[in-house]
Amino acid sequence: MKRGYLFLLGWMLSISILSAQKSSFRYSGQLSGWGLYAPDYASDVWLGGRYLPQFNGQYRLDENRLFDVEISANLFGDMSLRFDEDRMTGDIKPYRAWARYSTSQLEIRAGLQKINFGSAMMFRPLMWFDKMDPRDPLQLTDGMWAGLLRYYFLNNANLWFWVLMGNKDIKGWESVPTNRKQPEAGGRFQWPVSQGEMAVSYHFRPVDFGASSAYSSLLSDRSVAEHRIGFDTKLNLTVGLWLEASWTHLAKDAGIMTNQTLITLGTDYTFPWGNGLTATLEQVVFDGSRQAFSFDNTATFSGLSLSYPIGIFDNLQGMVYVDWANHEAYNFLNWQRQYNSLTFYLMAYWNPARFSIPGMTSADNRFMGKGMQLMVVWNH
Repeated sequence: MKRGYLFLLGWMLSISILSAQKSSFRYSGQLSGWGLYAPDYASDVWLGGRYLPQFNGQYRLDENRLFDVEISANLFGDMSLRFDEDRMTGDIKPYRAWARYSTSQLEIRAGLQKINFGSAMMFRPLMWFDKMDPRDPLQLTDGMWAGLLRYYFLNNANLWFWVLMGNKDIKGWESVPTNRKQPEAGGRFQWPVSQGEMAVSYHFRPVDFGASSAYSSLLSDRSVAEHRIGFDTKLNLTVGLWLEASWTHLAKDAGIMTNQTLITLGTDYTFPWGNGLTATLEQVVFDGSRQAFSFDNTATFSGLSLSYPIGIFDNLQGMVYVDWANHEAYNFLNWQRQYNSLTFYLMAYWNPARFSIPGMTSADNRFMGKGMQLMVVWNH
C-alpha cells in the first residue's frame, strides 16, 4: 500500500514538473476484455477485463540530452459464471513507473521497469526478469524495481549494468524468492559479429530459502549466493539461426537445484507461399543437477510456430510444444483481426491438465487443459 501511494505521488509530481517546464506529454491506454470457456476448470466460464492507463512525458535538456518518464497502472478483474459458485477477483497495482536520462550513447533508467534480452522466442533461457508467455497476444509482464544503465558504442556494441532490490515476487525461471533486503546486480555485453550479434550476461542474486515453505527442507539459509551466466547469439543467414544458453549455480548444495542449465537452439524462415508463411522452430534442453553440466536429470521440449497473414487485416498463428519425456503435446491456435485501434483475438488450445514446461507452471495459467478465449483490445 505504501508503494502504491508513492506511485500515485510520483505520477502527480511528474505531471506538475513537466507541465511547469512546458514539455510534451502524452496519455494513452489499452483496454481489453475477454471471455473464456475452459471445461477442465471447476469454474468453466470466465469473463474479465483489464485497463492499462499510461502517461509519458519528456523534457529535452538540449539537442543531445533528454529526460523522460513513463507511469502506468494495471487495473484488472475477472469473474466466473458458474451458477452454483460465482467468484470475482481483481486488483489495482503499478505496472510501470520509471524515469530516464538519455543521450545519443547513454541511457540511465530507474524505477519499475521491464528488463529483458536474448534471442530465443518460445523457450527463453535468458528470461531472468520477466514472465512473458509467447502465446499471450498482449505480451504482458510485471515490472521489476531496478536501476539500469546502458551504453551504446559507435560500432553498435552495447554494455548494460543493472541493480534490483525490493522485488517480492519470483520472476523468470525462479522457484525460490529473493532476499528483498539485499540487492541483485548484473550486466551484459553485446557486440556485432558477421551476419548477426553475440552477447554474454551475468547476474548475482541472494536466494532466500527460508521464505519458501516448499524448499526450506533443502536449505534454511536466508541468503544463498546464486550466480547466473548467459550466452546468446543470433545470425541472419539464409535462415534466421540463434543459440541461447543460461547456467545458474547456487553457492550451497540444494540437490538438483544446485546447478540448472538451459540451452535453446532455434531457427526461422518465411516461405514464399501465398502471403508468406513464417515458421519458427526451437529445441530446448533443461537440466537440474547437483553436479554442473552432468545432464543426468534432463527435460527436452520442441516448439513449432507457424504464422500466416490472411489479407491486410487478419493473421493466423498456430503453436505446438512437444514434451518428449512425458509424450505430451501443447497446442495453441490464434486468429487475429486488426482494425485501426481495435483488435480481436480468437484463441483455442488443447493442452495437458498439468503443465510440465519449465517457466510456465504457474497455478494461474489458464492455458492449462482445453479451452477457447475471445479477446477484444482497444488501444488509444
